[in-house]
Amino acid sequence: MNNPEIKKIQARQIFDSRGRPTVEVDVELADGSSGRAGVPAGASTGTFEAFELRDRDENFYEGLGVLRAVENVNGEIAAELYGEDALNQSEIDALLRDLDGTEQLKRLGANAVLGVSLAVSRAAANFLKMPLYQWIAEISDTKEISLPLPMVNILSGGLHAGRGTDVQDFLFVPHHAESFSDAVCKIAKVRSVADKLAKEKGLSTLLADEGGLSPNFERGKDALEFMVEIFERAALKPFEDALIAIDVAAATLQTGAGEYFFARENRTFSSLELIELMKDWTGEFPIFSIEDALGEDDWSHWKLLQEKLGGKIQIVGDDLLTTNLKRLEKGIEEKSANAVLIKLNQNGTLSGTLDVIKTAQENGWATIVSARSGETDDSFIADLAVGTAAGQIKIGSFRNSERLSKYNRLLQIEEETRAPFAGAKSLAGSF
Repeated sequence: MNNPEIKKIQARQIFDSRGRPTVEVDVELADGSSGRAGVPAGASTGTFEAFELRDRDENFYEGLGVLRAVENVNGEIAAELYGEDALNQSEIDALLRDLDGTEQLKRLGANAVLGVSLAVSRAAANFLKMPLYQWIAEISDTKEISLPLPMVNILSGGLHAGRGTDVQDFLFVPHHAESFSDAVCKIAKVRSVADKLAKEKGLSTLLADEGGLSPNFERGKDALEFMVEIFERAALKPFEDALIAIDVAAATLQTGAGEYFFARENRTFSSLELIELMKDWTGEFPIFSIEDALGEDDWSHWKLLQEKLGGKIQIVGDDLLTTNLKRLEKGIEEKSANAVLIKLNQNGTLSGTLDVIKTAQENGWATIVSARSGETDDSFIADLAVGTAAGQIKIGSFRNSERLSKYNRLLQIEEETRAPFAGAKSLAGSF
């Protein structure tokens, strides 16, 4: 029976890479096709993200259980979507949003809604007997798919590593990689060298949430100097073969007075002073991308940062934009950045996420598909990055199965498709 109607939806509580509960959803169609999706969770989360529903029962996984979200899927959502055509992704997602009835999906929970949305899309792809990236390309009207350029956590701090550094992440980008597989080779080498060098220097090699090292540098500049040393030890030329991306996660550093407190350095910065710090760092180090350099509502200073640095490097909005179309449109209008981080669970549905990617690309912004600090082995974002020709991807470090599942999926897609590698041309700015 060739029928793409939804026959069954079943959710359950599973555990993410931090050992915290999350939602997994199975969708079965009338012809027997099925799809499964696991929902990630963030640590450094923006106020304007779609709402993650937790049980808040301190006696059950310290309040982090997701049984209410699971119940919402198995009950209300399953009843609403029974018999719906799984090939109508946008209609399915609109039904889910209407059923919830709140802007941030606070009633049913974005973790419930997203799990269903992604599982439906995978079931549809399986029904059509096509790879997920191809189905995503069709529903996003992507003309030519591509393999993304990865940016990879090497050193971590902030909320990803117990404040080991004030700045949350220092990432490596294989600037002159010739293909995705070549990029992976360089990533593996840099990550291995980082381990060895840290041990030689007597630094901590404990892993952060996303698999990066947390060597507890007191100054951001110390971490940047260490990154350059890693590149040189790996026989890569800074500014040429190897670039640095940083995620400041400034919203987590803001004080009640609107300033930014770097606890490790015991220094407080105004917005203008933080912009000058970023300017100084980019003048001295091979930094090509700065994410969340300012707070999530510090709009006027974001515009100033973009004016000062955006012509040269990539200015990325994450907490500022939260994969939210309205906030992205404001960012485009105010020229607040030139790149947007794309996180499925910030938006809550696949269709909504695709709208954000399309709008950013149509306005000349770079798009970076991103994992979260709490991940599952689900490799969905690999297909998303390829199917939308996003250009860049931020998976996490070259460690841990929940990260490697995405790298491995991209290697499979590279072999299957011979799709072009986006490479350095995907970067915003003119580095």
